[in-house]
Amino acid sequence: MSIKYTIDGVEVIAEAGETILASATRAGVEIPTLCYDENTAIYGACGLCVVEAEGVPKLLRACSAKPAEGYVVHTDTPRVVRARKTALELLLSDHTGDCRGPCKLNCPALTDCQKYVNEIKVGQYKEAVSTVYEAFPLPASIGRVCPHPCEDACRREKVEEPISIAFLKAFAADKVLESGDVYKIATEPDSGKKVAIIGGGPAGLTAAVKLRENGHAVTIFDQQPKMGGMLRYGIPQYRLPKEVLDAEIKIIEDAGVQMKNNVKLGKDIMFEDIQKEYDAVLLAIGAWSSVPMKVPGEDLEGVEGGIYFLEKLGLGEKPVVGERVAVCGGGNTAMDACRTAVRLGAKEVYVIYRRTRNEMPAADIEIEEAEEEGVIFKFLTNPIEIYGSNGKVEGMKLQIMELGEPDESGRRRPVPVEGKVEDIKLDNVFMAIGQIADCDGISGVELTKKGTIVADEKTFRTNIENVFAAGDVTNWGAGIAIEAIGEAQRAAFCINNYLCGDEVRYEKPYFVEKNDEEVSAIDFENMPKQDREKMPGLSPEDRKHNFDPVYFGFTEEQAKKEASRCLECGCHDYYDCKLIGYANWYDVHPERFPGEKHNRPLIEIGTVIEHNPDKCVLCGLCYRTCEEVAKKTFIGLYNRGFKAIINPMYPTAEAASYCATCGKCVDACPTGAMRKKF
Repeated sequence: MSIKYTIDGVEVIAEAGETILASATRAGVEIPTLCYDENTAIYGACGLCVVEAEGVPKLLRACSAKPAEGYVVHTDTPRVVRARKTALELLLSDHTGDCRGPCKLNCPALTDCQKYVNEIKVGQYKEAVSTVYEAFPLPASIGRVCPHPCEDACRREKVEEPISIAFLKAFAADKVLESGDVYKIATEPDSGKKVAIIGGGPAGLTAAVKLRENGHAVTIFDQQPKMGGMLRYGIPQYRLPKEVLDAEIKIIEDAGVQMKNNVKLGKDIMFEDIQKEYDAVLLAIGAWSSVPMKVPGEDLEGVEGGIYFLEKLGLGEKPVVGERVAVCGGGNTAMDACRTAVRLGAKEVYVIYRRTRNEMPAADIEIEEAEEEGVIFKFLTNPIEIYGSNGKVEGMKLQIMELGEPDESGRRRPVPVEGKVEDIKLDNVFMAIGQIADCDGISGVELTKKGTIVADEKTFRTNIENVFAAGDVTNWGAGIAIEAIGEAQRAAFCINNYLCGDEVRYEKPYFVEKNDEEVSAIDFENMPKQDREKMPGLSPEDRKHNFDPVYFGFTEEQAKKEASRCLECGCHDYYDCKLIGYANWYDVHPERFPGEKHNRPLIEIGTVIEHNPDKCVLCGLCYRTCEEVAKKTFIGLYNRGFKAIINPMYPTAEAASYCATCGKCVDACPTGAMRKKF
């Protein structure tokens, strides 16, 4: 006899003896569960399928509870949500693993590095480029210039050296560009909405693509003659050939993004007019003003901001430098400026930095290559005066410094050594101690004390209804390109929600991550050593006299070999993992339940299946499937309580042979704790 009841307002008919979960699933009502499978007996281990029935004091486990005639069942009451969230947090409090590779998690744009590296390994270059485009649209350009925080997190370093993730990205992108079969950006049907983006740098270009993919009409306005922002006007040709940048920008333009150059906000077009004409506006104007050093003499001829010096080069000029040049600063802009001065003919080039080399924010490779090209680094020195005659710079006085106590950044603060100064003769001084935004022409937008735009960090909205902001112009100021790209990517997500009438705040997805204490070199001591591939390129003597690209790029053989070094840290089952899906659905915080966590070795089952007990949630589906579906008893549950663990019942030759062709336990696992070894 069938039973009629309602669940979340949907009328459901349950057959005799049928559970709430089974009948609701058949009616199209989703109830979360980790331990239920229609092919195995009811188990009720996970506690996620609880529901609330009116008039019933206790929550019911839908996988085992049977409905009564006229039941009114709810799946999303506050009480149900609390119970599910608690169940998930308890499971996750002892769930150890990597949902995603640490390379991806350390990328500000959350690029799936592990995926594209493995696609390169098997020669799937177009697929690798497609993977990068899921995050941002400039793989060949960013692959050349990114200081690759992904590599800082690469666990291969615990074996010998990190994988060359950034150069692999550039390799795949170059391959696809050279093939002529370039990546084509897919777009949704036109939405009827218009978005203006002010600024055509990496942030503006990224946001334009993401919004265009959603079907919105996008126009980028930029004050420079060509799009690219700092990629074009702040990074020299020897690091990023502009023909590569041009090719990638053309792909964006071919997707329907309109590009208007030589348009100065507040002069050629008024901010108020853009606000009225477009449904949404994104401010991504970057940080183009050089921070002054505030020392006497910086107004002398021959003294200018490092970014202005590099911009001239990007505009096609050939700045004149004297024989002796000093660059003040320790970041990548300082490295670009000093190496450019070398290429323009300077005989003596100094980098003045008030801390030691260990504190320099520039990429190590940039520092090393500058040294190879003859740049002289004067560490623990700080300008106190720039002097000259007839309005022209002639030299600089330097205060000798030493490191004192750590400052708010954690770095030891440089303090003057009393009475110790140095004097150097100079023809040019380039200031590269930082960059700030110039917000002239943006009337009505609230600014911080530093002159950056105040933008909500979750919605990227400014104080003006339809105006958003992202990248170096917002809140904390200038950073690296991939950080601006990450912000723009998230801002585009929020702008799309706004245009669709839904103000969803961006929240970083929840991932299970191993911390540094959970991973050590000991874990990889049996891993065969394989040296990082050396990027072929020009010798220091050859490269310092021209602006030819320093690197030639990997050969195909090198790229595949380098990609094969990947340890594949991220979970193999991420996209099918129910646990992580529910964790994000219910906004979990497992840190609420601190305590002992397991750290157990992998378990081999039948020599062909690998079980990770620290990913296991003891749902029992693996051994129940083995017993009830496969009719075998190759795995079982050992011990009780906190010590309970899935183990092989008997590792016989029969198990090895059978498991090789079965794999039903792997398919049943909801968390990626089971996997075939090959």
